[in-house]
Amino acid sequence: MTASLSQTSASSSPSLDADIRIRDILNTLPKSVFLKNRYRAWRTVVFDVGLAAVGYWAIAVAPIYLLPLLWVFQGTVLTGWFVIGHDCGHRSFAQRKWVNNTIGHLMFLPLLYPFHGWRIQHNHHHKHTNKLGVDNAWDPFTLETYQALPGVIRWLYARVRGRFWWVGSIGHWLKEHFNWTDFSGQERKQVRFSALFVILVGGLGLTLLGVTTGWWGLVKFWLMPWMVYHFWMSTFTIVHHTIPEIHFQPADTWHEATAQLCGTVHCTYPRWVEFLCHDINVHVPHHLSTAIPWYNLRSAYEIIQQEWGQYTVERTFSVALMREITERCHLYDGTEGYQGLGK
Repeated sequence: MTASLSQTSASSSPSLDADIRIRDILNTLPKSVFLKNRYRAWRTVVFDVGLAAVGYWAIAVAPIYLLPLLWVFQGTVLTGWFVIGHDCGHRSFAQRKWVNNTIGHLMFLPLLYPFHGWRIQHNHHHKHTNKLGVDNAWDPFTLETYQALPGVIRWLYARVRGRFWWVGSIGHWLKEHFNWTDFSGQERKQVRFSALFVILVGGLGLTLLGVTTGWWGLVKFWLMPWMVYHFWMSTFTIVHHTIPEIHFQPADTWHEATAQLCGTVHCTYPRWVEFLCHDINVHVPHHLSTAIPWYNLRSAYEIIQQEWGQYTVERTFSVALMREITERCHLYDGTEGYQGLGK
């Protein structure tokens, strides 16, 4: 495939003065947004488990023509499970580490996500958000990197950054979270435990599901909700930091506060999606501090808008937004911004 490139200037992206630090922004937030609420946290777990139970019951008894709607519902509910595990990974669910680890593993299990492997890699993304060549969440290739890749990898990259963005998180899941040999010391032990937990317990669960319900049971109870989850996971994560105005910077010019405040997109989704997915798309305060629990994100963002609103970037989820991202945001040049790949 040859690349016909169209460039999109990144000059319209807001940025902060170089002397502003993350702590300067956080100092404008009240202490209440950082407080954990045990009742709200555990109520959310119970609520989500109940919703999932209702969803699986409905899938079991519903006529086939209703299954697509139920798959969308169940996959979105399980995305909410992931958000609870996400808070556990940031230690913003509970005070005790063992509680966060236990609930995180259980919330991730139906999605076959190794908790510690994801947690460590995801914290790397937070530490290096929008740092070109270092960030590991939808970090765009430079033209030089792209052209040096084998043809099949270029072909896959163009599709996953294009109209097949919605399966992108599947590749990330396989590549990043199961290989404990990439880690050392205590982290290696943790990643190995999580990976084996998913492989053994999750594998046993899928085997029992297949034995008791057959291949169609595997498809309707697990595969299709899992694919809906990955649609949301891929969509949320690419939109969080990918529009033509967003800056990625090399390490020598990267500015943390600008990357976290100005390089994180606040995207509004249909209210039912935000409700079931626990406001994970109120993402700017989460990137300023991972200590803010999901249920305090909206109140934190209201204050950020009052104090720093001229620096924030907002969008509304739509077909037009996804077309803009998937047609224009492929390769990145530190001076010219995004470049689109021709077909």
